[in-house]
Amino acid sequence: MLKDIQSTGTKDTRSGFGDGIVEAARKNANVVALTADLAGSLKLNQFMKEFPDRFIQCGIAEANMIGVAAGLTIGGKIPFTTTFANFSTGRVYDQIRQSVAYSEKNVKICASHAGLTLGEDGATHQILEDIGMMKMLPGMTVVVPCDYAQTKAATEAIAQTNGPVYLRFGRPAWPIFTSDRPFELGKAQHFSTGNDISIFACGHLVWNAIQAGAILEEKGISVEVINIHTIKPLDEAAVIASLTKTGCAVTAEEHSIYGGLGDSIAQVAAKHCPVPIEYVGTRDTFGESGTPAQLLKKYGLDVPDIVAAAEKALQRKG
Repeated sequence: MLKDIQSTGTKDTRSGFGDGIVEAARKNANVVALTADLAGSLKLNQFMKEFPDRFIQCGIAEANMIGVAAGLTIGGKIPFTTTFANFSTGRVYDQIRQSVAYSEKNVKICASHAGLTLGEDGATHQILEDIGMMKMLPGMTVVVPCDYAQTKAATEAIAQTNGPVYLRFGRPAWPIFTSDRPFELGKAQHFSTGNDISIFACGHLVWNAIQAGAILEEKGISVEVINIHTIKPLDEAAVIASLTKTGCAVTAEEHSIYGGLGDSIAQVAAKHCPVPIEYVGTRDTFGESGTPAQLLKKYGLDVPDIVAAAEKALQRKG
């Protein structure tokens, strides 16, 4: 039962990245970290302490950081670039496209403070388009882990994966609930199995989806909650199997409904098993300043919004 899934505490997902890159560096001497004047925000202090010779401070020059990272791969290094998600993608898209993706460089683009839950910094720092931007790049792996433990595991995993990766995580303290669950890139993670509706979620909204699923279960609805932590390559087999069984779905993401997880699920559904799908995400809008909780509520990404979307999808299924 979904109500039995409990949080073991709260911690920001960016700390999962900070701890994960240290572990990756301990295991592989080629792992290096670059930052654009945001070492503290990206939780790199322990990395800097243990591996000062493998840390590069690029300053507020994100485009140059991407170029330096691409160059380092030629010598066999595994560079992890770090800054806020907005600056990791929107500010440097040309450099990522030309120097990393087109050139198939082994660069790990690690992006914190993604989505609305960046909070009070407002629309200029909140990016809601980045998943779409990055998944459209040929050869780019896109990973959106859901809590501290999974972000740590994902960071260690991408160090062992050849090719460009976009790793997206966040700022606020968030429930930890995957510590005892295995993580594998490209493989969906089931939190429940059900027959009535599928809920696909990523990032912070996986926890909200679990809470929403528990409410639906109390109403007698059989819910399948699936964490799509790897947006690309998508675990199409898991998506098809779930949709074939339940016949309707909700997607939930801290991102625009255009170009994100919802579009990926819908594309698979349209090709293999067309079903009613409702989307929980932002809708053709920028964010604004506010607390994470206030913004999730205002923009329709809260637990009641997922419940309402599920009920609407079930009505459409008939």
